[in-house]
Amino acid sequence: MTFDEAAAVERILLDYGDSEMTFEAYVAMPAGTDRPRPCVLLGHAWDGRGDDICKIADRIAALGFVAFALDLYGKGVRGEPLGDNSHLMAPLMADRALLRRRLLLGHATAAAHPSIDAAKIVVMGYCFGGLCALDLARAAPANLRAAISIHGGLQPPDLGTQGPIDASILMLHGWEDPTAPPADILSIAHELTDAGADWQLHAYGHAMHAFTFEAADMPERGIVYDETAARRAWNTVCDFLAENLGPAMPAS
Repeated sequence: MTFDEAAAVERILLDYGDSEMTFEAYVAMPAGTDRPRPCVLLGHAWDGRGDDICKIADRIAALGFVAFALDLYGKGVRGEPLGDNSHLMAPLMADRALLRRRLLLGHATAAAHPSIDAAKIVVMGYCFGGLCALDLARAAPANLRAAISIHGGLQPPDLGTQGPIDASILMLHGWEDPTAPPADILSIAHELTDAGADWQLHAYGHAMHAFTFEAADMPERGIVYDETAARRAWNTVCDFLAENLGPAMPAS
């Protein structure tokens, strides 16, 4: 699969929610979509469902899939891509049960969308969103094909005994990422193996945290863009999507 810069993409904002809060997803799909297509759920980084994840959604749609960018903070709640967004992320990291409920709500909303094939959904996320992708796989909703974590957090949610994980797992990791040290890699390898998951890990030598984010330039915090690792990661993502969702379908 290749990314077609000129591909026409349709975009909508979609409100969804529960009795507690309203969320706003960004949905991108190939123009002229007239039948249900495979879907990539996208989990945002710690700044919320802002421009960066929407650009990635457009890129996914240009491959021929529906991209459904989740909103995990609430409609209109956004941080700063280069700022400190701990106040937004920390409550969900402290309450992984709440995070799971929001992830399952987003998955169910996407699965019910008329342009999405509910049997062909992959979840993918960056940084905090990478942890979210793994947490959704851990929750094991019906028909979740796979999960992709890109420089994501790997810490388990500690929500009781982990049941079987049916989704295929891909983790793309910067080996020098201080947020996911080697001990975390060994821990999740044991966790996923014990859960019977089909999992794989690609570790990029010398890459740090947020290695796909072009504006990342804080080496003192281990946060640096790496062009080579980013390119290799995207190519791996495309291959993994093809394996789990099938070839992209042109719009009619």
